[in-house]
Amino acid sequence: MTSATASVGPTTTGPGLPPSLTPPFLQRLATRVSAAPNAARVTTTAPYTGAPLADLPVSTPDDVEAAFARARTAQRAWAATPMAERKRVLLRYHDLVLARRDQALDLMQAENGKTRRDAFLEVVDIGVVSRYYARNAAKHLGPKRRRGAIPLLTHTTELRHPKGVVTVISPWNYPLSMAASDTIAALMAGNAVVQKPDTQTALTALWAMDLMYEAGLPEDVWQMVIGSGASLGGALMDNADYMMFTGSTATGRRIASDAGERLIGASLELGGKNPMIVLDDADIGKAADGAVAACFPSAGQLCVSVERVYVAESVRDEFVAAFVARTKKLEIGAAYDYSVDVGSLTTLSQLKTVTAHVDDAVAKGATVLAGGRARPDLGPLFYEPTILTGVTPDMIVYDHETFGPVVSVYTYRDVDEAVSLANATSYGLNGSVWSRDGARGRAVAARVRAGTVNVNDAFAAAWGSVDAPMGGMGDSGLGRRHGADGILKYTEPQTVAHQRVRGFYPPSGISPETWATLLTGALRILKAIGGR
Repeated sequence: MTSATASVGPTTTGPGLPPSLTPPFLQRLATRVSAAPNAARVTTTAPYTGAPLADLPVSTPDDVEAAFARARTAQRAWAATPMAERKRVLLRYHDLVLARRDQALDLMQAENGKTRRDAFLEVVDIGVVSRYYARNAAKHLGPKRRRGAIPLLTHTTELRHPKGVVTVISPWNYPLSMAASDTIAALMAGNAVVQKPDTQTALTALWAMDLMYEAGLPEDVWQMVIGSGASLGGALMDNADYMMFTGSTATGRRIASDAGERLIGASLELGGKNPMIVLDDADIGKAADGAVAACFPSAGQLCVSVERVYVAESVRDEFVAAFVARTKKLEIGAAYDYSVDVGSLTTLSQLKTVTAHVDDAVAKGATVLAGGRARPDLGPLFYEPTILTGVTPDMIVYDHETFGPVVSVYTYRDVDEAVSLANATSYGLNGSVWSRDGARGRAVAARVRAGTVNVNDAFAAAWGSVDAPMGGMGDSGLGRRHGADGILKYTEPQTVAHQRVRGFYPPSGISPETWATLLTGALRILKAIGGR
């Protein structure tokens, strides 16, 4: 692939950066960007400090076109590569990601501002997803016998072919998980990938791609372009055989519309305003711990995090007291170790959104039970984990996604009301239900309109169940990742039907009318004997 040589950060390790992130290392990652040698550059900053982090080459639409041309050539050979070899590449990738864990954690923290424990979950995610698709892709993609048109006489097989070249547009909030997990499935299905990560966290995405090449992926099968959606979006859409997008609902709608015009498929994981329901029989201590785990990972910058908690009236005071006490004990700060609980927001834009939502709620009468303020003493983008009560429909935070460490607590009278309130949103990504009675919890969960619902867990149980589909309903998106759905979407199904003897047309010597009568009788017999 063609690339520019970028000057990365200051000449020595930047303020607050771990020693592993040396300028030569970051510069080597930058050379993986598909861009012209004389490309313009963009500078990213470290959320913990606001200091410059990296200067990256910026791709143009022509660079995107060139990347797709290389990818199409490489994809044909990759699609012809035996499944066993693709499996070996993914299993080597699994081992490399785990072996270079600390390097990945340093990069994610430097670019995103999350805590080390939150970053570590991304490493776990990629390890699990790599192993899953390496060892299950053949089952999902292999030829499958299907019921033929005429029993015993029609041999029907379903085949799966790769789409071709997939565009993956990944966000900044989970820079390793979202950069690599969708790509892993697309690659294992025999596709090539041209990816545009968010520029703020492009180094992590480049690291993920670089490691896949080290694992044995042929050159040009996975390529990375850097730039704004406004600049590159058209070229990415015009050349794609399939679109995989994770981001805002507004952008997802435009991508869905454009994909429809081109008659290509699209999978979209979009926004959420995810509910948590605490039933009257819940273990309150565990539910309070679960609420902390549901609301504040990655400073709330997580599509599946909880922003609305509905508590049974009879346990409301006990739960709120426990939740507030635990939230106030959280350690906030910047540290490249496991010593803090909540890290920084990632961008100034996100800090402004969080601040605006909380300030608007307070101005209109909401009560702050914990947090409620920025912490510039810790760094430019820190905001305290915040719990609100008294939130009403006229407040922005009531039904708009905040995407920050802010949660509103409400009370309900009975389960029907709890479910109704949980479903009173256009979103439907994730939900959480807490009860000592597992069967009761699952029954309530099944009534929540969301793609994934966890019982006695925040979101990790469903997310980590990679053999099951994960995705959103309503304004939270289209399509699914994980499981069979997560890899089959990157393929074109083909039916090959071999008719061994004469089919639905009459043989010589039998009139069409007689043949129709015979076939009608055969259909009745098949129904009578339970034929499918």
